[in-house]
Amino acid sequence: MFMWLDPLYLLFALPGLALSLAATCYTKSMFSKYSKKESSSRMTGAQAAKEMLDSAGLTNVKIEKVQGFLSDHYDPRTRTLRLSPDVYGNTSLSSIGVACHEAGHALQHAANYAPLAIRSKLVPATSFGSNAAYFFIIGGFLFQSNGLILLGAALFSLAVLFSIVTLPVEWNATSRAKGAVLQSGILTPHEQKDAGRVLNAAFMTYVASAVSSALILLYFLLRAGVLGDD
Repeated sequence: MFMWLDPLYLLFALPGLALSLAATCYTKSMFSKYSKKESSSRMTGAQAAKEMLDSAGLTNVKIEKVQGFLSDHYDPRTRTLRLSPDVYGNTSLSSIGVACHEAGHALQHAANYAPLAIRSKLVPATSFGSNAAYFFIIGGFLFQSNGLILLGAALFSLAVLFSIVTLPVEWNATSRAKGAVLQSGILTPHEQKDAGRVLNAAFMTYVASAVSSALILLYFLLRAGVLGDD
């Protein structure tokens, strides 16, 4: 029986899916709420990120606009901060919070923050492992081979490890942003708390992803006979 028709799979997958959907909806709700509140500094997200980077002496980091909703990210390979349209040119607390969070990753990179370096090195292996894992797992179900399922689970564990390493990276970037917006005068203390609510909500999506992937891994290990009786 294929895993997606297995009631036990649904038992492990649905809680993680529900948690991920709830976290995503909450993040969008918080972003929307504080998108309506303009900062007193009237800085755009891009300007706030540049101010934060300049204050830290990181004048070599480029800031670009990229398409997509909340597609914001920092690329350590090119030292480029890419901000979505909703963040790049808006002066809201949400926009500044997200932009400065991404700038926090640039600060991590400059400081050789170990979890960020580990996550970056995991990207190629995680990409391969996540894609290849299901071929072995589906093959294991087709041929009733616990060995193939276990091999797929081992590859999938790279995705779980990646999601776990991501947690301290994202939390630390948020902490750096919260401190920098006050020190640089980008936001007032009250505004910083509101922007922080958006970032805390966004962090929950990473927690949900880690929980979801860990539950799926437990299911694979169970079906491979590693945990309990098959």
